[in-house]
Amino acid sequence: MPSRALPIHVTDATFDAEVVRSPLPVVVDFYADWCAPCRVTEPVIRDLSARMAGRVKFTKINVDEAVGVARSYGIHSIPTFLFLEAGQEKGREVGPIGSVEFRTILRRLFPTARSSPSGGRPASR
Repeated sequence: MPSRALPIHVTDATFDAEVVRSPLPVVVDFYADWCAPCRVTEPVIRDLSARMAGRVKFTKINVDEAVGVARSYGIHSIPTFLFLEAGQEKGREVGPIGSVEFRTILRRLFPTARSSPSGGRPASR
């Protein structure tokens, strides 16, 4: 059974390589361990990361540890989700987002990374 793709934890030091220079569109989840709304969105991010593996890269940045990146993108509230393609910001959402709304945002911002009708994974029986 193939391993499920999980969001990649990014730091100030790895941000450029993992996000800015990524060949795939990237979702950046700015969060903190102490943030309750961030924990609510965590399962959505994990699920979408697995479903869209190879089409969209999901990353997580702890704002308490990656202060430079958070400051450079003007992150003042968490969770904040940035949507980048070719290093350019295509969109931004602040606050927890449900699964259906998140998929709608992804389809709008990253139309070439569309998931299959089954949600990105073949049905297993």
